[in-house]
Amino acid sequence: MIQAPPALIRALARDLAAARYSVEHVRTLWGADAGAALERGNRVPAVRALATRDEAAATLATLLLLGIAVPASRLDAALPSLGARGAVAAGLATLDGDTAVPAVDLRPYAFADSRGAGQWWIASDLGELATGGALRTDHVLGIGGASLTLSGLLLPGPFETALDIGTGCGIQALHLAREARHVVATDISERALAFARFNTRLNGVDSVEFRLGSLFDPVAGERFERIVSNPPFVITPRRDGVPEYEYRDGGLVGDGIVEAMVRGAARHLEPGGIAQLLGNWEDRTGPGGGPGLERAGAWADAAGLESWIVQRDRLDPPRYAETWIRDGGTRIDTTEGAGLIEAWLEDFAARGVAGVGVGYVLVRSPETEPRLRRLERLDAPLGDAAAGLGGHLAEALENHDRGTALTDAELEAATFVVAGDVTEERSHLPGSEHPSVIVLRQGGGFRREVRADPALTAIVGACDGDLPLGAIVDAVADLLETDAVVLRTAVTPAVRELLVEGFLRFATR
Repeated sequence: MIQAPPALIRALARDLAAARYSVEHVRTLWGADAGAALERGNRVPAVRALATRDEAAATLATLLLLGIAVPASRLDAALPSLGARGAVAAGLATLDGDTAVPAVDLRPYAFADSRGAGQWWIASDLGELATGGALRTDHVLGIGGASLTLSGLLLPGPFETALDIGTGCGIQALHLAREARHVVATDISERALAFARFNTRLNGVDSVEFRLGSLFDPVAGERFERIVSNPPFVITPRRDGVPEYEYRDGGLVGDGIVEAMVRGAARHLEPGGIAQLLGNWEDRTGPGGGPGLERAGAWADAAGLESWIVQRDRLDPPRYAETWIRDGGTRIDTTEGAGLIEAWLEDFAARGVAGVGVGYVLVRSPETEPRLRRLERLDAPLGDAAAGLGGHLAEALENHDRGTALTDAELEAATFVVAGDVTEERSHLPGSEHPSVIVLRQGGGFRREVRADPALTAIVGACDGDLPLGAIVDAVADLLETDAVVLRTAVTPAVRELLVEGFLRFATR
């Protein structure tokens, strides 16, 4: 377990900074091709590239990022304040004669949020690529795709209090600390809390309080303005012979851990407070079943919470089993792998599971009566847009609340502008003067596409902040020689939806 006194951590931070151990510099050292190969799980090109470099960052990346031993003398040179023996004392490495052997993964991490660009160093357990075998059951995961997804979804602050449940290596707690005055981070794993505590100290963050315990147990009776969690939501058979990993398996049957998180959030959110988490939900056949997305919405309804739940993908039972068996480091083309697949499929069959949805959950404690309930299936590739989803969601919530507070007449008196990332595409049949299909596309946010008729397209295009919506509708009705009252009836709900989706914005706040 990684543990180090403050003096050693401060020395390490000085050495890492002096070595320019950053995402940008390390990428420069091994080059674009090697970086792309590493993302595919192939570290050989990166190893070869770093072997020809003598910079301190190359030594640190070889040992702490690629998980390959280096001569202790090289580590002494790369960490002049800490030295190889100091690295051992800090829990970063062990010594085998004159060789320094990695004990943890410690990598640079760069990000951008509402407060600007930043970078940290994040320690976690060595991954499968470095160990060459299955993960230990108390493995502490580093920064992965799920971590990046959740951090990109986080709503900007500021706010006073925040809670990170299942903090793992502490990455979400660090992000929350940029927005909140005080953060409480919990985990069921002592090992995870040790890593998270080390990471906050290494990066000079002192506003996070760590507590040991399961789910909401460590914060009984407390309420927060924000709750964030990448919970251990993986659906795992509860039987002998199936390994359970602390970082991903919550110990409940089926999708019970996500349901427990949603219901628990209702007891720990301040009025108006918001919880955001990743999760999955089972599509179940038979009595009491139904589509998983609707079941997840029902959990929020039963807890008295507003909800916005987005399903990003759906896996059939075999593919779900294969995904998480491989994640634990077991090959599915082995006798052990086949046995695990059989266990997963039997477990799914017992509950009538036809598929598993994967996505994002946002729930809010209503200050008055619940007004927000959105259940969506959105599978457009997000790419770089994913990093800005937090800001997009915040604006969408503001537009939803502002729009639903307005009567239709008040909405028609308001002025709007088209979002800067919206484009329009028209398709014509050969020889046709008029378009057969008009599609409005969003470059950011969830990269939605909306089919629009000529009237709605003209109205959206005329939203430049000058004329109120009602005047635009009247003008378009006159142009198209249609009844303005009928057009208003059709356009008003469409405009409300385009506001929430991010195609339109209020011209003034």
